[in-house]
Amino acid sequence: MVIRGDTYLSIVVPVKDEEANIEPLASEITGVLDKWEGSWECIWVDDGSTDSTLSLLESLHALDERHQFISLDRNYGQSTALMAGFRHVRGKVVATLDGDGQNDPHDIPRLIEILEREDVDVVNGIRRKRRDSLVRKVCSRIGNWFRNMVTGDNIKDVGCSIRVFRSECLDGLMVFEGMHRFLPTLIKMRGWKAVEVPVNHRMRIRGKTKYGISNRLWVGLVDTFFVRWMRRRMIDYRIKEMSHTHNVRDLYMMYAEKKGEYKR
Repeated sequence: MVIRGDTYLSIVVPVKDEEANIEPLASEITGVLDKWEGSWECIWVDDGSTDSTLSLLESLHALDERHQFISLDRNYGQSTALMAGFRHVRGKVVATLDGDGQNDPHDIPRLIEILEREDVDVVNGIRRKRRDSLVRKVCSRIGNWFRNMVTGDNIKDVGCSIRVFRSECLDGLMVFEGMHRFLPTLIKMRGWKAVEVPVNHRMRIRGKTKYGISNRLWVGLVDTFFVRWMRRRMIDYRIKEMSHTHNVRDLYMMYAEKKGEYKR
């Protein structure tokens, strides 16, 4: 369950052995959002790192409590790390970033502005002038084409990790390993509106990528058939009209009022 408070923006950043990127990325996030008018938190999810990532996150939190962290007991994968972060967000708007420094935090305020201005629920990035190897670009293009063909969606860059969306989009979100490859599609399947806008993409200058062809392309292609099946079989509905019925909270209030523990 997503618990929402006074925080406007929650950023979720999954990391695995990113000790070289924690401090510079955190400094960049803080610098950008301190100039932005709005309350925020950044939730770092350490996905079983074996380097000094966790100790750096602990130090970061000690210096600035807006930088929160969750440390998983082992490496579960990017989908699980994201979901762990999602379950602890407090913001009305949620943003996601990769922890390798290739996403540009300066894009976040602009994406939020579009979310607020347009009648949409998700603003997903499209990486312009991608700073990746030829192999990763080819894998991404094949994956995007195949996913859209099979699922009937039209997301141009589902692999772009920088996005913002309303926290309500997380309610009832289907969760499975590999979910991160389909996040915009899964949200749209629930009836939420999405747009894509160009964002900056940077070269990785510190650390090494954790994903290759075997777990970026082939696994993603297999997951696509599951999403297609789920899209056809999932149950979803919108209520047109209804008479008043008591929900669980109403029944509790009636019980408490009867016992004298609550007065309307």
